[in-house]
Amino acid sequence: MRNKTSRSAEHVTLFRALESARGRDKIFDDPYAVKFLPGPYRLVARLARVPAIGRQVEHYIDERWPAGPRASAVARTRLIDDLVGEAFADGAGQVLLLGAGYDSRAYRLAAMGSARVFEIDHPATQKTKLRFIRAHVRPDRRAHVRFVPVDLDRDDLATALREHGFAGRERTVVVWEGVTNYLTGHAVDATLRGLAGLTAGGSRLIFTYVDRAALDGTGGFSGVEEWHAAVRRNGEPWTFGFDPDELARYLSERGMRLSLDMSAHAAADRYLTPLGRHERAAPFYRIAQAEVL
Repeated sequence: MRNKTSRSAEHVTLFRALESARGRDKIFDDPYAVKFLPGPYRLVARLARVPAIGRQVEHYIDERWPAGPRASAVARTRLIDDLVGEAFADGAGQVLLLGAGYDSRAYRLAAMGSARVFEIDHPATQKTKLRFIRAHVRPDRRAHVRFVPVDLDRDDLATALREHGFAGRERTVVVWEGVTNYLTGHAVDATLRGLAGLTAGGSRLIFTYVDRAALDGTGGFSGVEEWHAAVRRNGEPWTFGFDPDELARYLSERGMRLSLDMSAHAAADRYLTPLGRHERAAPFYRIAQAEVL
């Protein structure tokens, strides 16, 4: 798939660091995001603690990519945080971070501290993240996390997880954030079928996806081409999308029930608008949740 650290993962981490640098109007606090960043981005994130500079950086990003990748990433992060909390409240005891990137939920969400957490990612990205984890996260705060290197286009997920002690009969919350749009249709299908067979009934899968109409140009979405061009330049083009109207049936055929399907635009309305923050987020980037039957 790729043999270098994901640039997309770095960009999302920068967006989380910028959000965390805000004052009272931030919608989450990720103290690890800035520490996971490479040098130049880390400097930008630290400077963003000065409110005037932070707003200028956000404005620059939002003007360059008018579809709203920054606000989309921020809103989806908060929504997924809330969905993870709900899953724990309903009995989940195990977490699978699938394509974890520089996700720090295992270290910043209190509920995860008492759970077994499995971080799955491409070996190149995970190798870089492990270096940051060992440098910035105390051993007692990462003892519950197991790192499993997997290339979803090539490796068998179930086999890799079982080799690392994954408990198939325990209710699990799976977070698959910012990944499906970089995979093949075959890899998405195989992963979903594998998860349905691997996890206990009542387990929840929280994932993001791109509306297929944004990929084939039929949706008339504003700003999508600039965003897609940026990820193409990084060598990570979007390759897969779902039709929202077909998603419930698709999941049902794979042993899951769709329980939520929300656009990043709607998530921004939920979390940012009440704070007086009217920031562009993408209607074609979506967050969904399904329950294993």
